[in-house]
Amino acid sequence: MSSYFENAKGVNIEGITNISAKHYHHYGERPPKSSIEKLREHIAAGALHNSDERCDAPKCHPETRVAVQDEVVGWVCNGDSDDEPKEIMWLTGPAGSGKTAIMGSVADTCQEKGILGGTHFFSSFSGSAKRRLKRFLVPTLAYQLVQHKAMTQVADQILSAVEHNPAVFDQKLEVQLDQLVLEPLRACQEGRGAWPKVIIIDGLDECEAVQYHDEAQSNAPRRSKEDDQIEILSVLMKAASDPDFPFRIVIASRPEHAIKRFFTDVANSLTRELFLDAKYNPDADMALFLESKFANIRRESHRPSSWPSEDIRQTLIANASGQFIYVATVGRFMEVSGGDPEELLKQVLRLPGFKDSTNALAPLDALYTHILKSSQDPPLSILWLNLIFREKYLDQPDPYYGGEIQSPAATSVRLYLESYPGQASYTFRYLNSLVSIPSMEHNHLPYCLYHKSLVDFLEERSRSGTLYMESRVVLNHFLDRYFHLWKSKGPERSLTPLERNYFFNQFFSPSTVRKVAPKSAEELSSLDTIILSCDVACVIGIPNAAQVAGMSEVD
Repeated sequence: MSSYFENAKGVNIEGITNISAKHYHHYGERPPKSSIEKLREHIAAGALHNSDERCDAPKCHPETRVAVQDEVVGWVCNGDSDDEPKEIMWLTGPAGSGKTAIMGSVADTCQEKGILGGTHFFSSFSGSAKRRLKRFLVPTLAYQLVQHKAMTQVADQILSAVEHNPAVFDQKLEVQLDQLVLEPLRACQEGRGAWPKVIIIDGLDECEAVQYHDEAQSNAPRRSKEDDQIEILSVLMKAASDPDFPFRIVIASRPEHAIKRFFTDVANSLTRELFLDAKYNPDADMALFLESKFANIRRESHRPSSWPSEDIRQTLIANASGQFIYVATVGRFMEVSGGDPEELLKQVLRLPGFKDSTNALAPLDALYTHILKSSQDPPLSILWLNLIFREKYLDQPDPYYGGEIQSPAATSVRLYLESYPGQASYTFRYLNSLVSIPSMEHNHLPYCLYHKSLVDFLEERSRSGTLYMESRVVLNHFLDRYFHLWKSKGPERSLTPLERNYFFNQFFSPSTVRKVAPKSAEELSSLDTIILSCDVACVIGIPNAAQVAGMSEVD
């Protein structure tokens, strides 16, 4: 039989329906998503301990923090034999004391032993904004249970729950816990001896608040991050109290007031607290860490095995005052700064030390100040750090992930902030001991801080001193750049069609417009003048200032 379309031209066929006695298929339609695909869409993949996003995350140096790790893993495996068995361990300590490194190493050990049920590493400064929010916690844990080879029956129950109620991901955390974790566990009583033993959650204090209303149009109280953190703790306590929940839970966080009060007043009977203090001999661990760093530097610079002297090492350890982040930053500063190691070490030692202040953070603050001042344009470098990481003005909703807020890709930072090509490289030069800087080949990745303590430093005038910048100064710079780009018809360099589409989609997104929308009649008039001076409006259909102001009130 010849084709009906033989010799036909310009034929366009969409959505063909083919019907036979046994099969029905509508070509052109996408097949429905499976339950595992639906679940996968609502997890924070970067929060898994072994995610690609965490490939550079800190881990304990070999032979360091051994006592702490042994205590945590020992409790996971043998906690039932304690005089007063507990279901939750809270590992806590001040900023920079090594909590995340310890939790990462403990997770690796538990995985090697086959006892790891799931992990979730919160982060308020990582590339993935999903790691900042509570709504991805339970789906992420449930997804890991589905993947566990010893829990196939539980996996079937979890996926069945997703199929039965696809809207569960938009429901309260407690409902998610019930339907995605507790009920599937209750339905499966066989084979429990082979199940994993522990759930690990790190950085709870870095979970940020989700707002459920338009703040511009509602008088509802603003939800605080403490509200969400306590909600998470409440559902975890519910899980730990459930007789069908087989896992111990290890939670790591700073001893923030709300979290500490919860463990003291609400969950005290369930919780064992492990505080990172001198009991675990951090000085000896830091000595091992520094020796490893100095050994690398000695090999590369051909220095004798006696370098540096024992007195210098002890000075650095004393300055750290139990904070691993101090020695880690010293190590990175000496490894990546590119100068003479002896001179770099002298620079560090000339800074105010622990003996010069009763403030344990003073040496770290002095180190941050020195590194920031060593950049080629310190005011601009500090301005950009505040704009990107403290105020987060370049964060944008990601349309491919349900509109969740994402940290800006390096290319976004360069297109928005550069006054000339290559300015970002110039601005962040000499700061690579503080900031992970993507190469031009990987400009889809974000700039990332090595540690949240740098944001703490930037936020507190008492710590950053003369380097502190008022929020209004940072906002004004963002507004100046925005309207300069508007008048200049876009970035200084020419864009590819793909870059142009990407840039202007973000430039005129409701999220960005809300940040620049005029707040007064004077600002509105000024904005109208800028718009009228810009013939790019004829090309891409820019609204007038009144419309821009209106856009800021809707999403």
